[in-house]
Amino acid sequence: MRYTCFLILSLLLCPSILWAQGNGVTVFQSGQDGYKSFRIPAIIHLPNGHLLAFAEGRVNGGADFGHVNIVMKISADKGNTWSALRVVATNEKLQAGNAAPVVDLSDPRYPKGRIFLFYNTGNADEGQIRKKKGYREVWYVTSVDNGKTWSVPANITNQVSKIDQPGINAVWNHPEDWRSYANTPGHAMQIKEGKYKGRIYIAANHSEGPPQKNFTDYIAHGYYTDDHGKTFHISADNPLRGSNESTAAELSGGRVMTNSRNQRGNVLQRIVAISSDGGAVWDTAYYDKQLPDPVCEGSILTLRYEKHRNVLAFCNDASTHDRDSLTLRISYDNGETWQKSFLIEAKNTAYSDITALGKNTIGFLYEADGYRKIVFKTVKWKE
Repeated sequence: MRYTCFLILSLLLCPSILWAQGNGVTVFQSGQDGYKSFRIPAIIHLPNGHLLAFAEGRVNGGADFGHVNIVMKISADKGNTWSALRVVATNEKLQAGNAAPVVDLSDPRYPKGRIFLFYNTGNADEGQIRKKKGYREVWYVTSVDNGKTWSVPANITNQVSKIDQPGINAVWNHPEDWRSYANTPGHAMQIKEGKYKGRIYIAANHSEGPPQKNFTDYIAHGYYTDDHGKTFHISADNPLRGSNESTAAELSGGRVMTNSRNQRGNVLQRIVAISSDGGAVWDTAYYDKQLPDPVCEGSILTLRYEKHRNVLAFCNDASTHDRDSLTLRISYDNGETWQKSFLIEAKNTAYSDITALGKNTIGFLYEADGYRKIVFKTVKWKE
């Protein structure tokens, strides 16, 4: 009944809502390939046309912390079929997760593009880390052959966080007291226009100080590199405390928008922040009443780059009750309004990531069937 009500309400509020066609292709299936669960999808579209799909392969069960690897599959035929599973990043029998892939297309040393995969590791679960009984690290690996091989991992924790950690930056005495840390999850981005063209930007979040009952210790931020991974910088904090899992997109004029989960749950809407300096400092932050959210992850993407108004896509569970009603929205005005909606799947959905496939098609990688599988589906957003 809830799903029927959602569809009726959506049709009344947004007459352009459409149903996405097809059942999709299962890319990761829980219980297969030596993993009891797959979670947290991320996807990118390479210059050669291949798709790379990433997920957390959870060896022993569905919990966030434990023996978790970042795994990947490749599609050479627009998502119709997928390769065998490969492990891309690991932390021995501990946690490696929060994959944030992006293709650097502006480095003259790699004219065909170089893939960056940012990820996190941890030695305790998030609850313990928020109590300062463990720590998180930030790494990246790269590939110059379309994901066939990957570089040795680079640890950038001391550049992109303010966490005091044994063996890395224990001599630092950060008054901010960062504790937990996580990338986006989902794809990272590269700015294509304006003053900050070429900047690789990764939306992220951290917790600061002791745990708070209303989750105000969570704060979204970002980090970025202007020299193809040689050095990194941390953005200012999102002004709204409780902002958590974030995703970023480019607005017209080289500006950056982040779209975050509100961990507090006091307002069941997405948190939007806008920066005019490439994501370093935030000009404004607000709750977007057009984007309902049940305290879950979402994904945002720039589809078209125009002089005054970029076209954006946003996908999340558009519900204020449960993780369901996975919906794609299209904005023709930098995310100020969302004119089109597509219902991707009505129930038992959760995390998702999106990528552009040509001019008018979007590829979705999303959790389905109550976390039992991760599915790929395409939607034509414009005829």
